[in-house]
Amino acid sequence: MSSRIGVIGAGAWGTAVAKVIADKGNEVVVWSHEKETAEEINLRHSNERYLPGVSLPASLSSVTDPVQAADGMEFLILATPSLFLLDSLKRILHVSSIREGETAIGVITKGFIPTAKGPRLILETLEDYLPGFYRQSLVYIAGPSHAEEVSRGLITGLIAASESAKNSFRFRDLMKTGRLLVFSSLDVRGVQVAAAAKNVIAIAFGMLDALSEFSPSVGDNTESLLLAAGLNEIQRLGLAMGATHAETFSSIAGVGDLDVTCRSKYGRNRRFGREIILTHLLERFRNIDELIANIASLGYLPEGILAAKYTRILAEQYGVNLPMCSLVHAVLDRRTEPLAVVDLILKQQ
Repeated sequence: MSSRIGVIGAGAWGTAVAKVIADKGNEVVVWSHEKETAEEINLRHSNERYLPGVSLPASLSSVTDPVQAADGMEFLILATPSLFLLDSLKRILHVSSIREGETAIGVITKGFIPTAKGPRLILETLEDYLPGFYRQSLVYIAGPSHAEEVSRGLITGLIAASESAKNSFRFRDLMKTGRLLVFSSLDVRGVQVAAAAKNVIAIAFGMLDALSEFSPSVGDNTESLLLAAGLNEIQRLGLAMGATHAETFSSIAGVGDLDVTCRSKYGRNRRFGREIILTHLLERFRNIDELIANIASLGYLPEGILAAKYTRILAEQYGVNLPMCSLVHAVLDRRTEPLAVVDLILKQQ
């Protein structure tokens, strides 16, 4: 039996997930804030700006009003970048099916949400705005999952984490295919921290990867040192913030997502780290705040820039030592040279 699903966000990941669900015979409506993207999806069944070379099914349509993508849907998936996620949600809070708790809501955005109380995890922030029906029932979906591969049917695994086992299973069944494996988890906080913090480590990895091209002292072994040190920091922060299962960080939600984000050619944060070294792009900005304010000028969105700012605040708040995340923040804030990443790795003993 088919369902009606709304997706808020027509970027690469939102479009890829929408395609997977539509290919299963469901009717999917995607909200795009760009009229051109919506028209292309509807008329040419493609999204060349965000997901080039991928044909979209006719059962996937797009609208420019988020209410049309949310109203009366059985499932709603939030896919806008963390910087805009809360604003997107506020635009649909009055929809009757959300107001009455009739729509199951899942989130596939990775990152932290800036609030007056400081950076917070995505689900707990959204719960403050949604009706009480949604408390402890939202589903967070993450894992090593580049949109370019998922949309083409390459074998991929995801975690659907929720305090509601029932809703975790519902989204698992909605999204899973013969090549997209979806596993359930109750460790909502651990999965969210892993998904957000890994982007910071991927920026450091990108810097190191670029350095390996002309430094005789940096190679694959060095990159694995960084990866392991970064995973330790993610776990440290996750446990401090209330992760319930240490094994979350050795699962696809932790080491799996970290590895693909660092090593894949599709990784935006890895690309950004490389460009820090190869094109000296940080010279255009005075500090991390100016970089964030002008992030659109990059032409793509590395979520790790925002996460670097927030992990530094969270490290102080929770009293945890995150040297790799702190170094990335210092580099982006123009207080430390990128070459310091090598010195930091040499101290990992």
